[in-house]
Amino acid sequence: MTNEPESRDAVDSFLDRDGVLLDVRSPAEYAQAHIPGARSLPLFRNDERHTVGLTYKEEGREVAIERGLEIVGPRLRPLLEQARRMAGPSRRVRVYCWRGGMRSDAVAWLLRFGGLEVERLVGGYKAFRRYVDEVLRRPMAIWIIGGMTGSGKTDLLHALATRGEQILDLEGLAHHLGSAFGGLGQPPQPSSEQFENRIAVAWRGFDPTRPLFVEDESRRLGRVAIPEPLWGQMRAAPVLEISVPREARLARLLRDYRALPAAELKAAVISIRKRLGGARTAEVLALIDGRRHREAADELLGYYDKAYRMAMSRRDDDAFVPIESADGAIDGLAERIVAESTSRQPGES
Repeated sequence: MTNEPESRDAVDSFLDRDGVLLDVRSPAEYAQAHIPGARSLPLFRNDERHTVGLTYKEEGREVAIERGLEIVGPRLRPLLEQARRMAGPSRRVRVYCWRGGMRSDAVAWLLRFGGLEVERLVGGYKAFRRYVDEVLRRPMAIWIIGGMTGSGKTDLLHALATRGEQILDLEGLAHHLGSAFGGLGQPPQPSSEQFENRIAVAWRGFDPTRPLFVEDESRRLGRVAIPEPLWGQMRAAPVLEISVPREARLARLLRDYRALPAAELKAAVISIRKRLGGARTAEVLALIDGRRHREAADELLGYYDKAYRMAMSRRDDDAFVPIESADGAIDGLAERIVAESTSRQPGES
């Protein structure tokens, strides 16, 4: 049975070591989810992994090893050469497979034989996933950055980061901005598992004695969901509620969305048709067709403002700390937020 504290320490030590990180699982396993920052160096292709696994199940370990050697034998030299290129001048690598078993052991032997310095993850990716679950339960001094659509919450989060503050950019990690329009212009989303991995690797680097700023989000960001332990902390955290003029919010929305293809904008509008209502949906679609983007954004703000107020009504009034701005300038808001967060602890009224 795995000793969990020792396993966590092993994963921590592995992640902190120098050297390029190599995932030697199959391409399909890597594509589903991997340790953030890892590069794929598969020992077996997808079909080959299936063949060896089936052989192991039906004929035993020794026969499976022999079958594996038949498959990879001709590729050992190219595999070593690829690993050397990936390692670069440092010649240091870190490798892992699913359980820290035969695949990573075999690749580690080959790379050491080829002159590389190799660190292997005990317990493999499976141990890392247990570590993710543990890390995401660690408490932090969270401050939520709230505010209506177009208030500049994401810009504000990044402004805080440039000032040396701790931030968790969930939208950046999810490749989604949270609303029906959140996937427009974004890269493909990660799997839910990979989203959790990304959060955990960021989370492990935070100082629990310092404020951590997180943008207010719905539980789901496109097709991924905020992990339950983090979601629980977010719902219990105080909200620094940003209030900026409507004109500033409209200007920000136009900056972010005006250049996107009309077809994509219209598809996003249609996706919320049931909540927006048939008449308003038709009106917004017509405004987009007429390139009257400001009027379209103004109509949509009415819908999103109503949804925001409804969501906030479910929270305790004591959770809110108002931060108002006459012009919506991000730098001024950032200064106010830093001052507010350092003057009191989360939860203080």
